[in-house]
Amino acid sequence: MRLPPSIFGGLWSPLYPIPTITMQFSNKFHTVPRPFLLSVRFHSSSCAAMKVIDPKQLSTASTFEDIGNPQVQFHGGCREIPSRLCSADWLDSNTTSNVFERNEKGKIGRVLDTLGGAGIANLDNGKERLKWYSEVLRNCALGFSFDEGKAIHGQVIKIGIEPDMHLWVSLINFYCKCRDLELARQVFDEMPEQDVVSWTALIAGFVAEGYGGDGVYLFSEMRKQSIIPNEYSLATCLKAGSMCLDLEFGKQVHAEALKVAVFSDIYVGSALVDLYAKCGDMNYAERVFFRMPKQNDVSWNALLNGYAQMGDGEKVLKLFCRMMNRKRKFSNFNLSTVLKGFANSGNLKAGRVVHAMVIKIGCELDEFVSCSLMDMYSNCGLADDALKVFTSIKNPDMVAWTAMITCLDQQGQKQEAAKLFHMMRETSLRPNQFTLASLVSTASDLNPHYGQSIHACVYKYGFESETLVNNALIAMYMKIGYVDDGYQVFDAMSSRDIVSWNAVLSGSHDNANCNQGPRIFNQLLVEGFKPNIYTFISVLRSCSSLCKVGFGKQVHAHIVKGGLDKDGFVGTALIDIYAKCRCLEDAEVIFNRLNERDLFTWTIIISGYAQTDQGEKALQCFSQMQKGGVKPNEFTVASCLRGCTGIASLENGRQLHSLAIKFGNFDDIFVASALVDMYAKCGCIEDSEAIFKDLDFHDTVAWNTMICGYSQHGQGDKALEAFKFMLDEGVMPDEVTFLGILSACSHVGLTEEGKRHFNSMSEVYGIIPRIEHYACMVDILGRAGKFNEVKNFIERMNLTPNSLIWETVLGACMIHGNVEFGEIAAEKLFELEPETASNYILLSKIFAAKGRWDDVSKVRALMTSRGVKKEPGCSWVQFDAQIHVFLSQDGSHPMIQRIYQKLDELGQKLSSMGYIPNKYNVLHNVTGREKRENPFYHSERLALAFALISNTQNKTIRIFKNLRICGDCHDFMKLISDISNWEIVVRDNKRFHHFRDGTCSCLVPSLIAPGENLIALHRGIGKQQVLFLLR
Repeated sequence: MRLPPSIFGGLWSPLYPIPTITMQFSNKFHTVPRPFLLSVRFHSSSCAAMKVIDPKQLSTASTFEDIGNPQVQFHGGCREIPSRLCSADWLDSNTTSNVFERNEKGKIGRVLDTLGGAGIANLDNGKERLKWYSEVLRNCALGFSFDEGKAIHGQVIKIGIEPDMHLWVSLINFYCKCRDLELARQVFDEMPEQDVVSWTALIAGFVAEGYGGDGVYLFSEMRKQSIIPNEYSLATCLKAGSMCLDLEFGKQVHAEALKVAVFSDIYVGSALVDLYAKCGDMNYAERVFFRMPKQNDVSWNALLNGYAQMGDGEKVLKLFCRMMNRKRKFSNFNLSTVLKGFANSGNLKAGRVVHAMVIKIGCELDEFVSCSLMDMYSNCGLADDALKVFTSIKNPDMVAWTAMITCLDQQGQKQEAAKLFHMMRETSLRPNQFTLASLVSTASDLNPHYGQSIHACVYKYGFESETLVNNALIAMYMKIGYVDDGYQVFDAMSSRDIVSWNAVLSGSHDNANCNQGPRIFNQLLVEGFKPNIYTFISVLRSCSSLCKVGFGKQVHAHIVKGGLDKDGFVGTALIDIYAKCRCLEDAEVIFNRLNERDLFTWTIIISGYAQTDQGEKALQCFSQMQKGGVKPNEFTVASCLRGCTGIASLENGRQLHSLAIKFGNFDDIFVASALVDMYAKCGCIEDSEAIFKDLDFHDTVAWNTMICGYSQHGQGDKALEAFKFMLDEGVMPDEVTFLGILSACSHVGLTEEGKRHFNSMSEVYGIIPRIEHYACMVDILGRAGKFNEVKNFIERMNLTPNSLIWETVLGACMIHGNVEFGEIAAEKLFELEPETASNYILLSKIFAAKGRWDDVSKVRALMTSRGVKKEPGCSWVQFDAQIHVFLSQDGSHPMIQRIYQKLDELGQKLSSMGYIPNKYNVLHNVTGREKRENPFYHSERLALAFALISNTQNKTIRIFKNLRICGDCHDFMKLISDISNWEIVVRDNKRFHHFRDGTCSCLVPSLIAPGENLIALHRGIGKQQVLFLLR
C-alpha cells in the first residue's frame, strides 16, 4: 500500500485500530475487513469548507501561478512500463504511441498555457468554467499528471468556485486514477450531496487498487443512504465481491440487479458470471450465463475461467466446442483461458488441438497465448514441447522467461532452469519477483551455494521486501537444512502472510527441529493469522515427530472448528499422529470418517496397526484396500509384512511375498528387508537367508535384519560371520547392528569377543552405547556365571536405577541358581516395576529350584497383595490358513480329546525310553506325581499334539508362545524331535528354539559329548540339571 505524502499524514489517524464492520444489506448480515478504508463521514459543506488542498500552500510562486510558464514540467505518474518495452527495437516500432503521449501532454500544457488565470476569466459563464476544470482534470487523470491535477484542485479552492456534481466526480476520479485513495475519500466526504455516480467513482477507485473488501463496504454504505444503484455501480461492486470471493454478497447484489431491472445489462451479467465462477459456484455461473440476452468475450471468458480453475477439462472442452459451433471469433484471452483449463486437467490431446487452432488463426506469436501453451505442456509433463514454444517467441519478455523457468523447475529439470536464467540475464532483462521466486525454488534441489547466490540476486534487484520471494527463500532454506537462515529471512520480513508461516513451519518436520513446530503455530495464532490446510499438516507432522498427542488433539480441535476435518490430506496427517502415538482408536475414527482414502492414507493406518502389534487388523485393512481398487506400493507391502511378523503369520507373509513379485516391489530394499525379517521371525531362517543372498544391494538395515535373525535363531557363529562380511563390503554398523552381535555372543557364550565388540562401539565406530547394549553385556557376563564382573560392570557404568539391567541379572541368576544375587535383583525390580509379573515368577523359580517353598509362598503372597496377576501361557499354531490357540490345561478346542490322547501316547513312549519330567519348573509345593503331571498339559504341548495330528505333509512344526518356554517342555520338545524325525520350531518371548534330532539351537554344542545318547543323558540327574541350566 502506497503511503500518503507527509503533508497528508493526519488523514490516516482514523485508520488505527482497524475495526471489523458488520454490514447489513438486503436483510442479511455480512462481515468484511477494512484494511484501508477511512471512516465514513457524511456532512454538508460549502466550497470553502473543502480542505483537501490547503489554500495557504498556494503562494504566488505556486505551480498553478506558473501554469502559463512554458518551462512547466509534466510527469507521467506511476504508470509501470514492462521492461521489454524499454528496448531500442520496441521504441522504434512504437513511435506513434510515444508521439501520442507527448502530444497528449502537450495538449494539456497548451490548454493550461492559453487558459491561465486570465483566460479562465474570459469564459462566458460559470457553467463553462466548471466544464473546463472537469475536462482538464479528466486529461490529468488520463496522463497520470498528479501534481498538475492537484494544482488545479488548489486553484478551484483558492478562487472560491462552487463545484457542480460533475466537477466533484472529476476530482474523485482524478485522485483514484492517480492512486491517491485518501484524497479521493476526503473529496467524497466534503461533497454536500453524494449521488450514485460519485459513489460508483469512489468504489471503482478502491476496486482498481485491489481493495475488494472496501468496495463491498462502500456499496453497503451507499445502499444505507437509500441511493439506487445503476448498472455501473452494480458491475463495479460485483467485481469487488469477486476479488474477496464473497459469494453471499454476490447473491445479494444479484437480487438487487433483478430488483432494479438491470440484470439484462451485459456488464452486470458478465460481472455476475465472473463472481460466481471465482467463488466456485459454477451452477449459478452457468445459469446466469445462459440467461443473458447476449454474451460477449468477457462473459464467455469468465465462465471458461471458472471451469479452468476447477480443473474441469471436460466442461472447458464442451464450452469451447459450443463457442466454435456459434462461429464466434476467439480472442487471445479466450484461447489462453481454454489452454489454462486443459493444463489444469492434463488434457494434452485437446491442448494440442487448440495449439493447432492458434497457429491457424495466427495467434502463435502472441506472448500471452504462448505462455499459456508453455503452461499447458508443462502441466502435461512435456517440458521439451514447452521449450519449443518458448524458442518460437521472437523477443520473449520477462513473463515468458519466467513461465519457461517455472516450467523447467516444476518438471524437475533444475539445472536447465538455472541455465535459462543465466541466458535471460545475458539479454539485459531485469528479473521480476516471480522469476526470482521460481529460481529460489529451483535452488532448493541444487548446491546450497547456488541458493545463496540467488538470495544475493534478490538483494541486487531490490526484491528483499517482496513477500512472495521471501516465502520462497524461507522454504528453500528449510528444505536444504539451513534452518537458522530461514528464520533470519522470516524475522526480517515486514509483511507476512499465511504462506510465510507455512514456509517456516516446514522446517520443523524432522526430529532435529520438530520442537519448534508447536511454538511457531502458537505464535501464528497470537498474531491473528488463520491456519489453512498446509499449516495444519505441518504442525501435525511436528507433533507426530515429537509424539505430542496432547498438543495434536488441540490442533485437531482447531481443524474441526475450521471445518477441515473431512479434508483427505488433513485427515491423513491426523491419522499419522494418532497412529505414531499409539492412539489407534482415535485414528480409526478419523479414518472411517474420510470420504476418500488414497494410498498414503491406507499405508499410514496399516503401518500404525503393524507398529502396535495389531497384525490382524493390518492384514484386514490391506484386504479392504485391495477390494477398493487401490494398488499397494513398496511402503504398504513392507508395513503389512511387519504386521505378519508381529503375529508370526507365515502364510499371509508368503502371499504378500507373491504380491510383491507381482507388483514389482520385490527389488525394493525396504520390501526385501521386511521379507528377510518376516521369514526370520516366522521361524524360516533358511528362507530369510536365501532372500538376503539374492539381494543386489545390502544396506545397513538389511545386514542388521540378517544378523539379528541369526542371533534370535541361536546361530551366533553365522551372525558374527555376517558382521565380518558387512564390514568387508564397507557398510558401517549402527546401534542395531551391535545389539545383534552382542546378543549372538551371549547365546554362543563368547564372553571375551563380546567385550571386544562392546568396547569397539565407542572406540572404533563412535557409537554411544544405549541401555540395551549394557543389558546385552550384563547378559554375556551373567550367562557365563561371572557375577562379580556383573556387579562391577553395573557399578562402574552407573546402571543401578534401570529395570532392564536387573531383569537381565535376574534371568542369569535363575540359570545359575544364584539365590543371593537374584534376591537383590528382584528387590530392585519390585521397586522399579512393582506391577510386572515376570519378575515375581523368575524369583519364584529360583526359590523353587532350591526347594525354598516358604519363600515361594511369600513371593506369591506379595503378588496377590499388590494385585499382580501372572499372564496365562498361550501358544498358537497355524494350519490350513487358520490360527489355533491353546491355553494351559485348555479344554475348549474341538479336537481336545484327540489332543489329550496324543499327549498320553507320546508320554508313555518317552517314559518307556527313560524320560523323567523336570519337576524344578513346578512352583507349587505338591506331590511328586502332581509335579510330573502339572506341565504335561502346558499350552505348547497342546499345540504340538494338535500339529502332529493335523500335519501329515510338512515335516516342520512351528509353534509360537507368549511367554518363555518352561524347562520341562523344552526337554520334551527335544525328545519328540529325536524319536519322530520332525523339526519343531518354537518361538517364545525371548528367542527361537529349533529342535532337531534331539538337540536345540539354544544349547552350546561343545558341552554335549559327541555321540552321547540324549535319553541316556536324561537318566543321570546331574547331567539333566546341566541341560536345564544351559537352556
